Amino acid sequence: MKLKREKITLVKDTINKDDISNLISWLETTPRLTKGDVTKEFESKWSKWQGRKYSVYVNSGSSANLAMIWALMQSKRLKNKNIIVPAVSWSTTVAPVIQLGLNPILCECDKETLGIDIDYFKKLIEEYKPSALLLVHVLGFPNKMNEIMELCKKNDIILLEDSCESMGSEYKLKNSKLTSDFSIKTGSFGLMSSFSLYFGHHISTIEGGFVCTDDFDMYRLLLSIRSHGWDRDLDVNFQVEKRNEYKVSDFKSLYTFYYPGFNLRSTDLQAYIGLSQIDKLSNILEKRSTNFLLYDKLIENDYWKIEKSDNCFYSNFAYPIIHPKMLEIADELTKNDVECRPLICGSIGKQPFWTDLYGETNFEFADIVDDYGMYLPNNPDMTLDDVEFICGIVNKVIG
Repeated sequence: MKLKREKITLVKDTINKDDISNLISWLETTPRLTKGDVTKEFESKWSKWQGRKYSVYVNSGSSANLAMIWALMQSKRLKNKNIIVPAVSWSTTVAPVIQLGLNPILCECDKETLGIDIDYFKKLIEEYKPSALLLVHVLGFPNKMNEIMELCKKNDIILLEDSCESMGSEYKLKNSKLTSDFSIKTGSFGLMSSFSLYFGHHISTIEGGFVCTDDFDMYRLLLSIRSHGWDRDLDVNFQVEKRNEYKVSDFKSLYTFYYPGFNLRSTDLQAYIGLSQIDKLSNILEKRSTNFLLYDKLIENDYWKIEKSDNCFYSNFAYPIIHPKMLEIADELTKNDVECRPLICGSIGKQPFWTDLYGETNFEFADIVDDYGMYLPNNPDMTLDDVEFICGIVNKVIG
């Protein structure tokens, strides 16, 4: 009798029994559970791993995007309200730009990377003279950062990165001042970057996210904005500066608010989980990369495949398929107990929240992603046999 294959899910929980046991032991010491010293320790450890100076731990990747945009606005660095956002992205990448009263301008999707289309970006620069670009490294595929960095620098455009799906992906940046190019992790190119620690992402703190930056002024803004806009999370020098500026006593400073902020805090309980999650990242990234490379080798799709580059290391979140037989592929995978999903939001220009506000916005390739795009599981618990099984189903349907 043939045994039924175990369901292949999109994600696996990276918090295991040992993590739970360690958490229970820590809880028995009756520690502080709200944001405190463990959060600071977690932020420091993440900054070191990511290679950025400062990290601010928040309650989700979506909140990280919100905090980035609001901090940028409070910094008074925007030259106008025009913000370029990717047509193929996530709802809460674009939503903060709308919610905070800015002007979101959708950019076409690049056929090779699923990121920003460079030629279309150039046209938007000419037409709108944007203040900022918020890009997404879709499913862990880095954008064409050499070209994007050059365009942003030339046109005084502030670069922000949504790296929620690309933790650990790397891109080899060209540098004429050095003898050789060097690899940089996604989330380390822009003024600020966001990461997600939601269940099913590369690592998890159940819910959670980071904003990263190398800019000390932005870091101080983010600390205050995360917690109501108040004084108490600021470094001593900034506290003294603000208290003197507004003539605030030490006692009154406890409930003094310098910015219109939010409550985006996470907890020390979640930060404690996160400390051991970072230790797992190296192994998780290698497994995701190995699975991706096998997918790329085995999938037979003449309609479209991601353009793999020797310039990148791919910490792949999920493997993308774009094909007119998308629904047939999804149906066959489901029948064989393999989870799959649409290719994130498809085109934002066709999402109800966008069309209700701005009308439908059409693009040549982003609309194809919307009509025919899906993605396949890639998680660190998958075996090579799992990948081969999935590829066999997809290739059979494509024919």
